[in-house]
Amino acid sequence: MPAVARATGRVLAAAALAATLFACGADESTATAQGTPQPTGSTMGTLLIVGGGSQPPALVSRFVELAGGPGKARIAVMPMASAEAASGGEEKAEQLRALGAEVIVMNVTREQAQTDSVARLLDGITGVWFNGGDQARLTDALQDTRTLEALRARYAAGAVLAGTSAGAAIMSDSMITGDQFRPGEDSSGYHGDEYPRIARGTIVIARGLGFLHNAIVDQHFLKRERHNRLISVVLERPTLLGVGIDEGTALRVDPDGRWAVEGASAIIIYDARKAAITAPTAPVLGATDIRVHLLPAGSHFNPTTGEAELPNP
Repeated sequence: MPAVARATGRVLAAAALAATLFACGADESTATAQGTPQPTGSTMGTLLIVGGGSQPPALVSRFVELAGGPGKARIAVMPMASAEAASGGEEKAEQLRALGAEVIVMNVTREQAQTDSVARLLDGITGVWFNGGDQARLTDALQDTRTLEALRARYAAGAVLAGTSAGAAIMSDSMITGDQFRPGEDSSGYHGDEYPRIARGTIVIARGLGFLHNAIVDQHFLKRERHNRLISVVLERPTLLGVGIDEGTALRVDPDGRWAVEGASAIIIYDARKAAITAPTAPVLGATDIRVHLLPAGSHFNPTTGEAELPNP
């Protein structure tokens, strides 16, 4: 048996033991279809979408608080995005345990995620943390599986779902993969943080896990100057709000659907829902009346009305 499989088996065995210590009845409900707005008045959890980089201690403590607080928070860490998932998962678990949470690490393959036994490890979970790395690894492991159904059920029952970097990108229905098409090249690829143009057909988008609707998330946003990438995406898909989250900063999506900014820096929102945009056949992409919001920590945003509030002076 490969070393990775042995390590995964040990993590799952530990997770099963830990889960029996605090399991409670699973919510049998399932989330609504991807892209469908949640009904008003339904019980929903919270999203804490972190833009990567170093996480301020207050932000990690906030996650534990949202998951129930010390002695009550029951958290699953899902580190599959990382190339060093086993060590990265345990490192995050130890940080959360130090804050009084009970934690299991679910470093699962797609085959394992499709089983009922793994999905049941989420019974009674009040918070889930998705580590950073490559977002495609997370979606490849979880998309259309029993474990994703269980994650949606926990969120519908009130759990908090949090993720950083790649773990932030997977939150929305549509996901920025990190790949792009370059002029004169036949296929997409990763070209680092170089986005020299704003154009159609440039940024590669794939299905996310579908917890955040009518928006698309970009991360490390101010630090890595990813404006061209997100503007290109939003102008091709103007029904989506573009949310660029900086490092050490989080977008909090509350159960009522309103947004708040927490952490060390700011987020940028591009709203092209009422913009005039050049036709798909135009040689150069252009637009007017794009609304831009630069929202530091303490700000609030209503994604339905598009109205933003800066923090009090």
